[in-house]
Amino acid sequence: MKREIGPNQMKIDAVPARASLAAGQMVLSNIDYDERATMRAWETFLADKPKCARGPIHPNHVRSLIHDSWYRSATGGINAQGIEAPLSSDRDEIEYLTRANAELLSAARRSFASLGQLLDGTGAMLVLADSDGVLIDAIGDKKTLHDGMDIHLAIGGKWNEDAVGTNGIGTALWTGEPTFVHAAEHFCAGIKSWTCAGAPIRDPLDGKIIGVVDLSGYSPIFRPHNTALVAATARQIEKALAEQQQEQRTRLLEAFISSAPSYRRKDGLVIVDHRGRAIFCNNVPDGETTEMMDGPMEPGRGRWLMNLPSSGSDADLTKALPAHLRSCHITPLKLDGDLRGAALVFPSVPTVSSVTVVRREASKHLQDAVAMIVGKSEALLAAVEIACRVAQSNSAASLLVEGETGVGKELFARLVHAGSRRAANDPFIAMNCGAITKDLFGSELFGHVAGAFTGASRDGKPGVFELANGGVLSLDEIGELPLEIQPFLLRVLEERVVNRIGDSRGRPVDVRMVASTNRDLKQEVAAGRFRRDLYYRIGAVSITVPPLRERGEDVLLLIEHFNRQIAATAGEDPLEFSHEALEALLAYHWPGNVRELKNLIGRLHILARGGTVELQDLPGEISTGNRNNMTMHGDHPADMLEAPVCTFEDAECQVIKNALAAEGGNLSKVALRLGISRPTLYRKLGQYGIRRGFI
Repeated sequence: MKREIGPNQMKIDAVPARASLAAGQMVLSNIDYDERATMRAWETFLADKPKCARGPIHPNHVRSLIHDSWYRSATGGINAQGIEAPLSSDRDEIEYLTRANAELLSAARRSFASLGQLLDGTGAMLVLADSDGVLIDAIGDKKTLHDGMDIHLAIGGKWNEDAVGTNGIGTALWTGEPTFVHAAEHFCAGIKSWTCAGAPIRDPLDGKIIGVVDLSGYSPIFRPHNTALVAATARQIEKALAEQQQEQRTRLLEAFISSAPSYRRKDGLVIVDHRGRAIFCNNVPDGETTEMMDGPMEPGRGRWLMNLPSSGSDADLTKALPAHLRSCHITPLKLDGDLRGAALVFPSVPTVSSVTVVRREASKHLQDAVAMIVGKSEALLAAVEIACRVAQSNSAASLLVEGETGVGKELFARLVHAGSRRAANDPFIAMNCGAITKDLFGSELFGHVAGAFTGASRDGKPGVFELANGGVLSLDEIGELPLEIQPFLLRVLEERVVNRIGDSRGRPVDVRMVASTNRDLKQEVAAGRFRRDLYYRIGAVSITVPPLRERGEDVLLLIEHFNRQIAATAGEDPLEFSHEALEALLAYHWPGNVRELKNLIGRLHILARGGTVELQDLPGEISTGNRNNMTMHGDHPADMLEAPVCTFEDAECQVIKNALAAEGGNLSKVALRLGISRPTLYRKLGQYGIRRGFI
């Protein structure tokens, strides 16, 4: 017997969560919507969230899509009694939103213009939201547009689920599918008299969601085809976006042809748009493991390759190139006077002799190893340069790498190995002297013959010097080497011959040694714990890897590097970081150095909510760093403003401090006041050791 539909019920054609839009059609299935039953389910849910969130709910009362969204809303801290969405009425912010979404607004203009006239008098309004669910355009029935202001359904209103719970815009963003939310299905009580249907808009180039188109109004306007209407509108906007991108691609290619007359057909070419995404590739093999010139290229169309600087100067463009793309020639491409893209040209490599091929391969491996050392600070680059010289020299000189724990000393050992390789199978052997017991040092370093001592291997065993023959031996924490073993190590380095324990026969070895330590070996020598002659032998060439706290903006580069690396490994999108979070990370002193930073990024990928890292997501010792700096710093701002100026650097430092004091530490306003970009301001702050806490 068919169930009767009461006065508080209506028949709803619901769109399944995974509706197929590939063929341009939508599959609809019928369910009954019962207003009273839905309200009772919502009230019960709020009364006992854990139980109701996990327990079964009759499908005739609440759809699983809505139930899941309620659970996200409740656990996300949304106030169920809320009556409106957050609204930004700041003119500067609205203007920024308009500029940032200019392409989306332009693509939607034709569809909105044709539908706007049809919606007048229907009680419905059509809105456009960006990828964060913030409304950037609205058209439709004048009364409905006016009433929408009461719940902040207007330009500047934020309608993602994190802001206002279950609704057509936010839930469509979450699911990535066309979605409707009707009346009592909304999570917040203040918007339960409305009905809305939203459909996500995807970028035709890379498929990412860049916005939502939504049809909203009071609940009587609900019709089964509302969802199909917004889905069709979203497809029209995507088609317009594709046309815009094709036009821009053509114009950028024309700009490149007119600006690069020396380009040859055999050269590799990648054109990137203003967002740094590849829109044209030629003679550059695609694929994640493809290597070209000096590292992984990954040029697939739509793939992000770099951030284009706002200035567009050749120097800034070159600096913006990732390490694995620095062998290319980069040319800015401007349209109508504005930087709208860049051309990356990889000169073709002529046929060369086998000897030249070997040298080129060694150079390529060295460049790959250099690219693994992320950073642009002067102290770090100086250390890298010395390590490269050691790697490319024919001398057997050892290298001593000094630095605190966690700064990445082993990367320099691998750099030396990469630059000095003569064959593909040249070994790299690493041994941590701090992890070897005192009794086993001799055996591990030099090896032993059968029966040399109690517990020795029956067949004998080679030491790390023999295993590293023809390659590089990395001895980490060499300051832990027992004093009685040090003369034997010195002899091996001097004579290039190793004697296994219990064996009188010498075995020639060709090994380049890289020693590293977090101790001050000069002090160890003065204290009699390290032999002076061995120190001068291994320290003939030495470098000091600077701690992270002294590397300024390298913190930002490392955050981006580890963020993308961890995201790629996990198959996830990289995290976004708020300005406050980045400022706190820059201000932190990083006692654990690069290792601590990498572990933190891995932790944030697990614990951060919503894909954006806010200040409160950081550990307490980092998030409170600015306040601690203010407390610990003894200088008073008034005293600093009167500090004597001696050099140009002093003057520049003082101007920055004055601007910080005048703007109350607001870095955006300070950069604007000084007429420089925020990255440049961060670099200057790091260069002069200025912390915002001084004000």
